[in-house]
Amino acid sequence: MSKHSTNFSRREFSKLSAMGLAAIPLMSFKNVLNTTESSSQDQLNVHLFSKHLQFLNYNDMSAATAEMGFDGLDLTVRPKGHVLPENVKDDLPKAMEAMKKHGLAPKMMSTNVWDAKNIVQKTVLETASKLGFTNYRTDWLKYPEDTPITESQALYGKQARDLEILNEKLGLIGGYQNNSGKNVGAPVWDLLPILEATEGKYMGSQYDIRHAVIEGGECWELGLRRIKPFINSIVLKDVKWGIVNGKWQPINVPLGEGMVDFNRYFSLLKKYKINVPVSLHVEYDLGGAEKGNKKITINEKEVFKSIKKDLMFIKEAWKNS
Repeated sequence: MSKHSTNFSRREFSKLSAMGLAAIPLMSFKNVLNTTESSSQDQLNVHLFSKHLQFLNYNDMSAATAEMGFDGLDLTVRPKGHVLPENVKDDLPKAMEAMKKHGLAPKMMSTNVWDAKNIVQKTVLETASKLGFTNYRTDWLKYPEDTPITESQALYGKQARDLEILNEKLGLIGGYQNNSGKNVGAPVWDLLPILEATEGKYMGSQYDIRHAVIEGGECWELGLRRIKPFINSIVLKDVKWGIVNGKWQPINVPLGEGMVDFNRYFSLLKKYKINVPVSLHVEYDLGGAEKGNKKITINEKEVFKSIKKDLMFIKEAWKNS
């Protein structure tokens, strides 16, 4: 059994509860039980990245998300997000109550947290823990130009371990998202020296297939094989290359219209028994909703229609893969 496994199904927990073991913290089960073959076939637990509903308040955002059929929200708790870090004690409970009112359990959030010693960032995690959140995305990192990459990786590895220790105390799981470009983790492989400095239990990878395909081309499967022990959440979105203003660049598109081979990807997730919380990102043109604008230029019903179409694609592709 891999020491990095964070997969756990509701069915397994129900069985353990019946045996009188549910008094043991749920987090301990997430990290000592291997996911069974049957659980890898379960439906995905899909959350909508709340950035795309930035034009709505907590209640309307939650109502729309539930109506579209999502399991929950990947709530932005960061600068310019739905919840500002400095206001987390007051506003995160309000967001959570709105979510629960519409049947959305608090689970995922996207943050700018990385420094375990930062008071504001610690408060974000402490507040989220008390409210029942379990998974969060960390801040992104850059490599300083005047420092060797290996030295930066060593420093980031120590910081990741410090954050993991805090996460364990709070019962939270942090995930670093691979993001294409010059970001740390863009090639996926360079994340390994950082994540291997942790125990891989309360700190790991939020794996983004869109960015992995952009950076990895046809070899993204190798990166997935290497990073899979650390994956504790995933992001779904699609992309293709195109010429814009005379230059080749990635163009975001609805799921199934780009380069991501979702049938292959989902079949590999099932093979590797990876069934973790999912965050759906919709970054193609949606009148500004894709950018997190507070005012959008198209009818909100068109936004909801497009998002729901992506959700239906996920469910169908997962079932058929």
